Amino acid sequence: MRLTDRVALVTGAGRGIGRATALRLAADGAAVVVNDIDAAPADETAALIRAAGGRALAVVANTVDLAEARTLVASAVAEFGKLDIVVNNAGTTRDKMFHGLTDEMFDFVLDANLRTAYHTTLAAMPELRDKAKAEIAATGRPAYNRKIVFTSSVAALMGNPGQFNYTAAKGALVAVTKTLARELGPFGINVNAVAPGFVETRLTAAKESGGTYGIPQETRDQLLGIIALGRFGQPEDIANVHAFLCSSDSDFITGLTIPVTGGQLGGM
Repeated sequence: MRLTDRVALVTGAGRGIGRATALRLAADGAAVVVNDIDAAPADETAALIRAAGGRALAVVANTVDLAEARTLVASAVAEFGKLDIVVNNAGTTRDKMFHGLTDEMFDFVLDANLRTAYHTTLAAMPELRDKAKAEIAATGRPAYNRKIVFTSSVAALMGNPGQFNYTAAKGALVAVTKTLARELGPFGINVNAVAPGFVETRLTAAKESGGTYGIPQETRDQLLGIIALGRFGQPEDIANVHAFLCSSDSDFITGLTIPVTGGQLGGM
């Protein structure tokens, strides 16, 4: 229960990696604010946490909009009294080879993966930076380390055909992790990122004809062949690393992006 007395916010927590992360943080003792743009999966994640004896609040908000991000943070504080941890996990894909990419597809993916993280983190500053600053003024140091974690992607580290928009957004998260680590370090706020490799979610399932999400089965088979551990990742594999970065075990780690790939060749 290494997160007892901590309050965590996880965006994109209705499904996949976000849900697994919310469940893991709750299992470690945190009260969890489950954010998603869809009510049903958010409510389901929150219900799973409560059924296991944890504390959870589901909040539907699209943090592409800064006002909604601020409402999200306000809801967390109203319910649990504070906010200590932000896991920026919301994201999606709209894959297209570069020559066929449209402005609409580019903007949509940057909004979903980058702008959501920007606005959620910005909205959390009064609860993270300002609270730590007040503690430093009162006692000379923050009461404890607060945490910000971004979900990037191994695609941002190695490139991936058809994902100019996605790698632009996820690569930006790697860069801003380093910048915020320098800005917020003096306030005892750790800022890190996780770069998942191939993880089984609805975005990586075998693509059905005409489907919005997924990838061709042939591509899945090729990818499996370059993963050293011989299996695809599961959302829980990423959640475990998120949980580590949210805990006091990582208090002297900041500005780092951790690839979680199962030894995927070319993943570094």
